[in-house]
Amino acid sequence: MDIQGKIAIVTGAGSGLGAATAQTLHAQGAELWLVDRDETALDGLKIARAHKIAADVGDAGQVEAAFNDAAQSFGSPSILVNCAGIAPAKKISGRDGVMPLDDFEQVIRVNLVGSFNCLRLAAHMMRDNAPNEDGERGVIINTSSVAAFDGQIGQTAYAASKGGIAALTLPAARELAVHGIRVAAIAPGLFGTPLLLNMPEPVQASLAATIPFPQRFGRAEEFAELVTSIVRNPMLNGEVIRLDGALRMAPR
Repeated sequence: MDIQGKIAIVTGAGSGLGAATAQTLHAQGAELWLVDRDETALDGLKIARAHKIAADVGDAGQVEAAFNDAAQSFGSPSILVNCAGIAPAKKISGRDGVMPLDDFEQVIRVNLVGSFNCLRLAAHMMRDNAPNEDGERGVIINTSSVAAFDGQIGQTAYAASKGGIAALTLPAARELAVHGIRVAAIAPGLFGTPLLLNMPEPVQASLAATIPFPQRFGRAEEFAELVTSIVRNPMLNGEVIRLDGALRMAPR
């Protein structure tokens, strides 16, 4: 799919992978709906003519109302990139006692339910788009993680949420194929997002040393480059792509 002139939704656009994706899509001619629950972070993005939506992706009514308003004003989206997510770490049974069920449910709600919430709404809108020469009407890209496959101790909630995203990729792609909508997922490894870059330098160096090559954190712009490659290549469908420098995470 050609990116120029298409409407693209990016969730989690206020920082990290989402912000880099938004900047890259904008540079390649997309018109953007930027979604983040942090309105201040959205205001900090200097992207011309972007429609900014302050919303919690896991809130069905909130996102549906915002998307419907945006579609009526700006037209139907052709691209959705789900980057919104949280990554708290907590043991099932640790020094502080048993993991509260609410903590597990919150991660699932934001990462997995939030991604599906935006996917279902965007896909329904994409069905009405005019098809291109391949019959394509839309592209949806979700963000999984290497934790879906190599989850570490303390990552049960996060790994379960990202594993769910990986697992829904193929059935969603199969179901939406009849409408000319592709679905893929990216499973990044260790990327230089605020979560990692706020760690002490020795911790960062230790983590980077676990990556075979290149032996450094991934750059958010490299994630964004893969997003654009998926959008442009019509044969990339129903696939979860690891972007990790051959990293396979140890138990802890």
